[in-house]
Amino acid sequence: MNNRYQASSDTAAIPARPTPPQESATWKDFVVLTKPGILRTNLVAAFGGFWLGSQWDVDYLRMIITMIGTMLVMASSCVFNNYFDRELDKKMERTRNRALPTGKLSPKVVLTYAVSLGILGLIVLFTYSGWLAGVLGIFGMFIYVIIYTLWLKRSSTWSTSIGGFSGAVPPVIGYVAAAGTLDLGALLLFALLFLWQPPHFWALAIRRVEDYRAAGYPLLPVVKGIERTKIQMIPYLILLVPVPILMYVYNYTGFVFMIVSLILSIIWLFYGFQGFKAKDTDAWAKKMFFFSINYLTISFLLMILDTVHK
Repeated sequence: MNNRYQASSDTAAIPARPTPPQESATWKDFVVLTKPGILRTNLVAAFGGFWLGSQWDVDYLRMIITMIGTMLVMASSCVFNNYFDRELDKKMERTRNRALPTGKLSPKVVLTYAVSLGILGLIVLFTYSGWLAGVLGIFGMFIYVIIYTLWLKRSSTWSTSIGGFSGAVPPVIGYVAAAGTLDLGALLLFALLFLWQPPHFWALAIRRVEDYRAAGYPLLPVVKGIERTKIQMIPYLILLVPVPILMYVYNYTGFVFMIVSLILSIIWLFYGFQGFKAKDTDAWAKKMFFFSINYLTISFLLMILDTVHK
């Protein structure tokens, strides 16, 4: 009894270690909140859409302003995503060290940042890029923040497919800002990005399936399994094949774009079928993921260079 009391007294006499000071946020933390990787990919798509809509008669000032407005709207959506996912991000190895989960940035600051970016981006689009571009900006934000982040991401395996609507908007914003109309060219651009996204993201989700499972996200590979995910990739990859053909047939792009993009689509589809025999699923998913990035980059680069001059 005395020994226990003595130990307790000794412990109480030892002063508590001071709590280490909270690390301050830097400008880099604000940049990371906007998910620069997503911004880069979608800005390339927005640039390609503007160029396609211009048909080589490019208003460079309007193009730059449109890309700035598009970037701000996309950045706002990504910051909102970080804000609403802050508790779930604590559970994932990949995201637990972000500024919000670690407390470097407060939720109030991040929410203010997201709202400010969104308002500024929409003002730019409505004022300088046309009402169609502004409406599409609102549509993309609504799908990504409300439908995807707040609803489907937490409740349904359809989150990736429906969320693809928002990811397909940036090139269409660029297109309508240049062409002033929502026509077949805009719809084909939308189809290209919409069909590209599920195989691209599911390849990443397969590689990080346990991380997503730990966080409680009901993604397709988590709920239905990896084999089912491989099967559901195939329809998107098949439907992607005719898109470059249609863009050439309807005189939006040139022959070189059609041939190269068609070959890339067929190769990606072939890789998709290889997944059913793959002995190393992680290696196969890694190959699918990185090929998808190269597919989109090369396709849009060629689209810009090989746009038909009407």
